[in-house]
Amino acid sequence: MTSNSVLKRALVLERTHELTLRDIALPDAPNADEVQIKIDTVGICGSDVHYYTHGRIGHFVVNSPMVLGHEAAGVISALGDGVTGFSIGDRVCMEPGIPDARSRSSRLGQYNVDPDVSFWATPPVHGVLTGTVIHPADFTYKMPDQVSFAEGAMVEPFAIGMQAAVKAGIKPGDTAVVIGCGPIGIMVALAALAGGCARVIISDVAQQKLDIAGTYAGIESVNILNGSLPETVNGLTDGWGADIVFEASGNGKAYADIFPCLRPGGTVVFVGLPVGDVSIDIVAAIAKEARMETVFRYANVFDRALALIASGKVDLKPLISGTYAFEDSIAAFERAAEGRLSDVKLQIKMP
Repeated sequence: MTSNSVLKRALVLERTHELTLRDIALPDAPNADEVQIKIDTVGICGSDVHYYTHGRIGHFVVNSPMVLGHEAAGVISALGDGVTGFSIGDRVCMEPGIPDARSRSSRLGQYNVDPDVSFWATPPVHGVLTGTVIHPADFTYKMPDQVSFAEGAMVEPFAIGMQAAVKAGIKPGDTAVVIGCGPIGIMVALAALAGGCARVIISDVAQQKLDIAGTYAGIESVNILNGSLPETVNGLTDGWGADIVFEASGNGKAYADIFPCLRPGGTVVFVGLPVGDVSIDIVAAIAKEARMETVFRYANVFDRALALIASGKVDLKPLISGTYAFEDSIAAFERAAEGRLSDVKLQIKMP
C-alpha cells in the first residue's frame, strides 16, 4: 500500500469467473490538479463482462486482481491543489482514459490512441466500482441539474457513438446503416441521428433489442433472420444504398453485408471489435471508392455527448434494463454474462 492509498471496499475481479466484494488498497487523496469523486452510479460495459468471462481482451490480460467499472457518475468530494472550476458537491461524470499530455498522439489531438493511455478497468488499471476514486480534473465534467446520475454514467458509451458519428462526416439528410443492435450499436444510431442523419437502419438477430431501438423516431430496425439486409437497404433507398455504414457488431459474418449496403462513394466506419480475424472485400470497397474510418474509444467529444443528453435531443433512459445495489453487483455481472436479449444496459448504484 502506498502512502496515498487506503483500503476500500470494491468489486474485484480475482480471476476469470471469480468476483468478490472486499477491501483493496486504492488511492484516496487527490494530488495537484486532481479531484476525489464519490461514485454514485456505474454502468456495466461489455468489456467488463469480457474480462470477467475470458480474463483478457486482445493483449490486455488480467494478471492480478482488478477493480471493474469505467462508466460512472458521482459527486466531487475533495479537491487537489490547483483545481479550479469545481466545488465540493458538484455532480460530475468522468472520461475514463488518461493520456500522457506530452505524447505525440496527444499533441495531435488523438489522445485516445496514445499507446500509454491509462484507462479505468483495463489491466493493470483499477476501475471505479468502489466508494471514491481519484481522477484528473481535466477529464471530469460537471453535469447539468437535468442530467441524472444514471444518464451521466451513460455518457461514456454514448461518446463512442459520438466518435463514430464525427468520423463518418455526416451530412444533413444522410441515410445510415448500423450493423449490430447492441448497446454500442444503439448509441451509434442515436449519435448519427443527432449528427444530422434523416434516418438510420439498424440490423441484428435479437428482436428484443431491435424493438427497443425501433421505439426511437428515425430508426428503422431490420431482423436479418427474416431477410437480406442489402436487399432491405436497397429497397428503402431506391437501389442507391446508404451514405454511411457503421459496423458495430464485431461479427465477422456481418462484414459481407457492408459494401452491398453502401452507395457509391459512401463511408464505412468500423466500430465493433472482432474477436478473431475478419475478411473485407477490398475489391468491392475500391469499386465503390468507399472511404473507410475506424473508431477506438473517443477523443474531444465527451463534453458534446453530455450536452446532447442535457438538451433532451438524445434520451438514453429507455436503454437502462436494470439497476442493482452495490452489494448485489456480483449478481448484476452474472446477469450481464448471461447475455439476455432484452438487456441493453445494466447499472450498479453505489451506497
